[in-house]
Amino acid sequence: MLVFDGSSSMSEVGFDTGISTRIDEARQAVARIMPQVEHFRRIGLLTYGPGGATSCTGLQLHFLPQPRAGERVAQEIGALEPSGLTPLSAAVEQAAEVLAYRSQPAVVVLVTDGNETCGGRPCTLGRALAAAGHDLTVHVIGFRVSVDFFTWNNPEQDPHSAATVARCLADETGGTFVSTETVDELVEALRETVGCPLIGQFGTAPRQTG
Repeated sequence: MLVFDGSSSMSEVGFDTGISTRIDEARQAVARIMPQVEHFRRIGLLTYGPGGATSCTGLQLHFLPQPRAGERVAQEIGALEPSGLTPLSAAVEQAAEVLAYRSQPAVVVLVTDGNETCGGRPCTLGRALAAAGHDLTVHVIGFRVSVDFFTWNNPEQDPHSAATVARCLADETGGTFVSTETVDELVEALRETVGCPLIGQFGTAPRQTG
């Protein structure tokens, strides 16, 4: 399951990127890599940010894991209009539940440009998922991450650390954390997490649902 950040910060423009926003660059990366990785996994899509009754309830399951889903993933993300905050813990938990993680192997790939901003606790969640899961792995891709050290609604953030607390989800479940700044880096990170591990740098594994 690909869990994709659609929060309002994805519409921000970086100082070194001209007129391109994070969402524009993420769309480019998704459009490039999905045709390459769709042959190796069944892929589903869940997004967070827009569409909720409040700024923290915008979670949308677009579709369950299915074969040859690359074009559909690209279309759905292409139509995403960023808004809302970042309930990434709730989104990852929902994705795990959809994949029936307690009884079967599952892979969740989270793409986020920042930290939890809805009061969730990624580290606590990561430990709980690892304890209850049959064989769940959460990979986290930070894309041009901006960390708010003092936000009240990110209770696990260490004010002395520049790392996103979302990394805990990967650390606690045996997944990979990848920090990316460019479209090319995001493409490679998606290749190594969503795609077949045989074509990445993190070893080999059997085909899994993700």
